[in-house]
Amino acid sequence: MQHDPVDIAAAQALHPNWQPGDHIIARLARNAAEHPRDVAMRERDRGIWQEYSWSDYLNAVIEFAAGLETQGVKPGDVVLVIGDNRPNLYFGMLGVATLRAIPSPAYAEAPTDELAAQMEREAIRFAIAEDQEQVDKLTEVRERYPALDLIIYDDPRGLAGNEPQGVVGFDTIREAGRKRLAAEPGLADDLLARPSIHDIVVLMHSSGTTGAPKGIPLKHGHVLSGVRNAAAAGYFEQGEVHMAYLPMAWVGDFIFSIGAAIELRFVVNIPEAQETAMHDLREMAPTLYFASPRAWSAMLTRVQVGMAETTGLKRRLYDYFMPRAMQAERDRLDGKPVSGGISRWLGEWLICGPLRDRLGLGRVHRAYTAGEAIGEDVFLWFRALGLNLRQFYGQTENCALAVAQKPEDISLTTVGRPFPGVEMRIDEHGEILLRGDNIFDGYFQNPKASAETLVDGWLHTGDAGQVEPDGQLVVLGRVSEVVEKADGTRFIATYIENRLKFSPYIKDAAVIGQGRAMLTAIVCVDFQAVGQWAQEHGVAYTSYAELSQQPQIYDLIGGQLAEVNAHLPHGLSVARFVNLHKEFDPDDGEVTRTRKLKRNVIDDRYGPIIEAMNAGQEQIDFRAQITYENGQTGTLDRVLRLSDVKGAA
Repeated sequence: MQHDPVDIAAAQALHPNWQPGDHIIARLARNAAEHPRDVAMRERDRGIWQEYSWSDYLNAVIEFAAGLETQGVKPGDVVLVIGDNRPNLYFGMLGVATLRAIPSPAYAEAPTDELAAQMEREAIRFAIAEDQEQVDKLTEVRERYPALDLIIYDDPRGLAGNEPQGVVGFDTIREAGRKRLAAEPGLADDLLARPSIHDIVVLMHSSGTTGAPKGIPLKHGHVLSGVRNAAAAGYFEQGEVHMAYLPMAWVGDFIFSIGAAIELRFVVNIPEAQETAMHDLREMAPTLYFASPRAWSAMLTRVQVGMAETTGLKRRLYDYFMPRAMQAERDRLDGKPVSGGISRWLGEWLICGPLRDRLGLGRVHRAYTAGEAIGEDVFLWFRALGLNLRQFYGQTENCALAVAQKPEDISLTTVGRPFPGVEMRIDEHGEILLRGDNIFDGYFQNPKASAETLVDGWLHTGDAGQVEPDGQLVVLGRVSEVVEKADGTRFIATYIENRLKFSPYIKDAAVIGQGRAMLTAIVCVDFQAVGQWAQEHGVAYTSYAELSQQPQIYDLIGGQLAEVNAHLPHGLSVARFVNLHKEFDPDDGEVTRTRKLKRNVIDDRYGPIIEAMNAGQEQIDFRAQITYENGQTGTLDRVLRLSDVKGAA
């Protein structure tokens, strides 16, 4: 299915500052012309770093585009892209965009049902896949969705010479394009002249927490506007060294690894695999690093586990210097004088500097987090370590670039001020509204949802917020998630859940209380952090399920909930909880691929547990649905303990 050709007059009226020839492919061509031999991308493959110059980058994109066109790809066609971060997948996405077709990335772990649904919604006939695993999934999908004509794979292992019908290698497509370019001398220039700033450069997707995911088309102009706004605010600089490890289906990866990388000539480093990313990070030595609050917390947990297992001297030095460094950072953020110069110098020399180097963060001068609230202790720890960690706020609909903290203006509770080029206001309902050239123009083939979200040029984010007297934004949660207890007390569950997840021992939590007399919580413990705690305290276990139900672990988690309760408004204490005997799993439909709760699923699936907690029961026999790595489903039976939180009001 092709989208309508761009109406340049209408598009220009919508974005009068955009110039048609100013697009991402043109910026790539500029880099190749002005800096042909500079390194644009590096990939660790089988332990060896492979480098691609800007000239290599452009050639790969143009050759692939020329070859892809021979397969019948036309302007407006949607092309699925699936797999982990790989150079050829990035080249492929831009090759698709060069033809004015639309790359539509999917999460690498997406099951066949999700892929089939995406293909049907977007009438997809072509796909680019990383490896045999993804090709196998797509061939299975094709049995139910025969419209999928062509699958192009990157990694030849297990496929080269044994391709099923309708499956061809990326290099084969490039070779066909290379021959075509040699036979048609003007073709390269023709391809570079085709795109417009008003074309869709990528089709992202909403998380689908309340229904089918919505397509979010971002045009070249949206991406470039967002990147330029961020650069004007000092968020990016020319020549950053960046690590591309975030899912390609997440908007932030496209913005960082393609949009900003091409506009500002980043060196993009790609790890060998997701499993080796943290190891490869040390070799990459990035200057720019983004991670979700969950990832920062996991990194801190690894450090703490390592310190617990290290020599006594190192542990004593760490226990002496880090709390002092964190207190100093807290004082600094509170505007208090910071003393202890010699102590800070020794802590930097003995602990902080070596830790940053060990983590691969020794050269990072721009560290960011976003997506949800970050735990205060986690935030302070990394800042005490010497990273100028900052929070920002954004959504796919605004290219993930809207509001950010300035280096000199950091707060534990706010996310900063709007970037240049971004307008922000809070409406009468407390909803955050945004406007600017980085804001998308509407959902893909969904005018009803577009009209509800874009009103008079303002993006209704769906997030509740407030602006502090100093102009900084506080994000409270989703407007739609403001609910009431039985006594009329209003609350936002995500606000409480995020604070529960500040604990290193809590990976996920669902707080339930709408229309009820009390708030209860379903908790998924962090297996690594809690397992380490259990080992240190002599608690035996053989599985996640067994660990979660140990009385000592209930005491541990109950203590964490009590600490959160102490800082919550009156009437919003979590009164009772259960440690679930499994993690919330996207394959079980309980969370999205970005780990947002699907509350309707949680409420339905765990309804008996919720009712039992509210009825004051002390335990319940429960059978949980689980999905194994091979896609098969099963059940897990456990007697679950239901516990009170001490001191809950």
